[in-house]
Amino acid sequence: MIKLRKDRWENVRLEDVCEKAKSVNVHNQKGTFNYVDIGSIDSNLKRISEVQEVDWSVASSRARQIIKQGDTLFSTVRVNLERIAFVENDIPDGIASTGFTIIRANSNAYPEYLFYATSSPKFIEKLCLLQKGTAYPAVSDKIVFNEEIPLPPIEEQKQIAALFQSIDTAIEEVEGQEKNLKVLQQSLADGLLKPEPEFGNLLNKTNCTSTTFGEIAECDKKYPEHEKEVERFVGLEWIEADNFQLQGYGLVANGTTFTKRFAKGDVLFGKRRAYLKKVAIADFDGICSGDILVIRAKAKKMMQELLPFYISADAFINHAVSTSAGSLSPRTKWKDLAELEVSIPDLKTQAKILNIFSQLQNTLKQLKQQKTTLQNLKQKLLSEILG
Repeated sequence: MIKLRKDRWENVRLEDVCEKAKSVNVHNQKGTFNYVDIGSIDSNLKRISEVQEVDWSVASSRARQIIKQGDTLFSTVRVNLERIAFVENDIPDGIASTGFTIIRANSNAYPEYLFYATSSPKFIEKLCLLQKGTAYPAVSDKIVFNEEIPLPPIEEQKQIAALFQSIDTAIEEVEGQEKNLKVLQQSLADGLLKPEPEFGNLLNKTNCTSTTFGEIAECDKKYPEHEKEVERFVGLEWIEADNFQLQGYGLVANGTTFTKRFAKGDVLFGKRRAYLKKVAIADFDGICSGDILVIRAKAKKMMQELLPFYISADAFINHAVSTSAGSLSPRTKWKDLAELEVSIPDLKTQAKILNIFSQLQNTLKQLKQQKTTLQNLKQKLLSEILG
């Protein structure tokens, strides 16, 4: 347990505990460098997700700031998006965009502590109020460095940083488990649509029947439940890859041009840019975009709950992509998807397969809840300790 002696803390301007980062003249450079811009930051993980190797001859005029291991990159554009990252490892010839304030600790501050101090809700909130501009609200380096942060003695800074690092490590471990389970789930789904279906020892030639997708499912049909009044609508933006859960919805009362109906349990598939793999299971009755196909299993052929796993399989997605037409916004049609040849097991075997997928889904849900709990704990502690 950390024993904090806040009576020994002081409030200091960020500038007073930082060194100034050096800049380069783009026009005097030759060869290549490793570039980090605002789009390189994963705002959820607060980590650099991508480093681009760029030739100086085509470099952006914003590529100026030399970065080092231990720096915190703080995006000054749309501060509320929290594009903040700690440079954990050395990036040879690393250059960052001028869209960042480079926060580099001097001898009075511990680098990781400054990262967490400038990631705290209070620090972000104060800077959000100081942003200027409408299209691209932003703050300047001067405004960032002028903000105050609480500064404990250096040993307490290290203890506080270690606490948050342990929480971040736990979050990373959960994310790793989540990623591995999703890879397993995708592999199992892909096996269902192989020419000779595979799913452990559950599938064989004797319990599978060759057919087409149009024989096991139907699309955009009208059903009795479509006569009910609905309150919500869904657009493509609320469906994401590798996640069957809808990420949001709009209210019909606020206005919508959508007219296509769907019911709870239907599978919603994004037919525009099918390579984005947008597949979701509706958890309410509603209206959706015309760029979403509403697909329902035929009861005597396919279990509805198993249908999304077939639709998310690479073979289905690849067929959707290959049958799409249009250059800017390619779209596929149900008519073409219905022709995809599949080999499906009997309903009894489908139930056994579904049971395994359900267990995977439940575990993924638990991991997601665990990650949310850890993230909330981190935010709470950031507010309590550094607020």
